[in-house]
Amino acid sequence: MTEESPALYVVPTPLGNLSDMSPRAIETLRRAAWVACEDTRRSAPLLRRFGITARLLAAHEHNEETAARQIAARLDAGESVALVCDAGTPAISDPGARIVARVRAAGHRIVPLPGPCAAVTALSASGLAEPHFLFYGFLPAKVRQREDALRELARLPHALVFYEAPHRIEETAASLLAVFGPDRTLVLARELTKLFETIHACPLAEAPAWLAADADRRRGEFVLVVSGAPLSTGESDGEGERVLRLLLDEGLTVKQAARLAHAITGTARKAMYEKALQLRE
Repeated sequence: MTEESPALYVVPTPLGNLSDMSPRAIETLRRAAWVACEDTRRSAPLLRRFGITARLLAAHEHNEETAARQIAARLDAGESVALVCDAGTPAISDPGARIVARVRAAGHRIVPLPGPCAAVTALSASGLAEPHFLFYGFLPAKVRQREDALRELARLPHALVFYEAPHRIEETAASLLAVFGPDRTLVLARELTKLFETIHACPLAEAPAWLAADADRRRGEFVLVVSGAPLSTGESDGEGERVLRLLLDEGLTVKQAARLAHAITGTARKAMYEKALQLRE
């Protein structure tokens, strides 16, 4: 087996399901002389599972500058290095971005591999039809700072994607409700690709009760996807009617079409129902 040519390979790893490890990712890791890991204790079992024997070096948020220098030195010596994080794609709300920047600045090649990303995985299952989305990552831990950050996003018409830890999920749901109001759609995606994967969509008003109803719903790592801010009245009416016509033409009932048009466009559900009745007549 020949070694990869000297470069920093950015290699995604599974969110949970090991079947999501791509053949290219496995081959790249097998050929790399070194694997830079966010947590060697978590990455070592994964590497052993696929027969990967590369030497490991730590590359986490507390040593990114040092790790970048070590990686650049390995590349200078003609050795290849693969960068992985605990799960998903490195440098997406995980350590790695500074390492990539420093290694590129040192004149070395960066080779990204496509693969698992929790934000995109959740968005694909959200059912939200906004043409654009904004990936925010983790919100501030303190309530005031978190709600200040949300207020800056409140008027954006894009779907908003956040990461959240289990011990803060209830507080964050409450902040989303307080800032965005009760009507916008929230999709809670937890434990993606794992045994207890859950994807639940509801109006923000219902999210706190849904989380409180079962302690298991508050376990695991979360991706939160929130529908965009409603369009202004004129824009909303026109877009809502367009979506309603499409849904009714597909054979949905008035109630179903109104509910989906509300979720897609943010137009008031009652207005969508009344418009759907008119269109049906």
